[in-house]
Amino acid sequence: MNVETMKSYQQQKTHQINNASSAKTKSFFESGQAKNRLARRILLDRVLQKVFFLSTIFALLVLGILLQRIVADSIGWLNIHFLTGRLSINPEKAGIFGAIVGSLWLMSVVIPVTLVLGVSTAIYLEEFAKNQKLKHLINTNISNLAGVPSVIFGLLGLTVFGRLLGLGSSVLAGGLTLSLLGLPIVVVSSQEAIRAVPGFLREASYAMGATKWSTIRRVVVPTALPGILTGAILAVSRTIGETAPLVVLGIPTLILKYPQGIMDDFTTLPIQIYYWTLDTVLTREYANLAAATIVVLMVVLLTLNASAIIIRNKFQRRY
Repeated sequence: MNVETMKSYQQQKTHQINNASSAKTKSFFESGQAKNRLARRILLDRVLQKVFFLSTIFALLVLGILLQRIVADSIGWLNIHFLTGRLSINPEKAGIFGAIVGSLWLMSVVIPVTLVLGVSTAIYLEEFAKNQKLKHLINTNISNLAGVPSVIFGLLGLTVFGRLLGLGSSVLAGGLTLSLLGLPIVVVSSQEAIRAVPGFLREASYAMGATKWSTIRRVVVPTALPGILTGAILAVSRTIGETAPLVVLGIPTLILKYPQGIMDDFTTLPIQIYYWTLDTVLTREYANLAAATIVVLMVVLLTLNASAIIIRNKFQRRY
């Protein structure tokens, strides 16, 4: 049997197999079993689509009711005096300027600590870590930290920063505690941003004679900066709205003087909302003060999240 005969025989067998397979497939889809299975899948798809749509509508409805209630309660209370006034036990004279200043001081500690530690950890894990077991262990612990309840961070901050280091309920103690809370977000987002840097950029830098650190500092980090900043802003958005760690840390609610440094006592917007909500049992007007403070905090959070989206869209590069 020559080569041409062998090729003709193989083509004929392949053609016969394909015909048999097509006939079986056609007979299967023409059978009642296939039609019933297809009908069940289409029905299930439509049912789940309606369920998910109704779930979304329900969530948006609840959110709309909450926003309407909060905005309605804040009308007449959210004004310039409320934003610039001092805290007071008299609801008509109370203001949140001290809480705003305290939140700004708190973020002045959280932002640099979280950025430096988070980005440094991400650079080490993605660029320098050679021991895969150690890298896997660190990544696992970081992932576990992201799922730890915030009150646990408050207990840790109270034990280590408040009592062991003697920082008490100062801005520094609160900032370091909340930095631990936001650290996993910054590390993970920075890792993803560094991992997304194209390899040919590193290779081109090495080809020009740059060292590894020069490549990281001048090529990798600037290219990954949009993703890093986005993660940092989202971490700040979470920490600025946290209450439980600060309550455990013993942050006071009524402070008449403004904090002047990181070692002073302070209060924040979430703490003020929490205590005013508790005091509504005694004084109804505190509910209006809490609602007005919630509106201010929501504006801050929406501004931070919007800035994260703008930074990501403006500086994102495509290769």
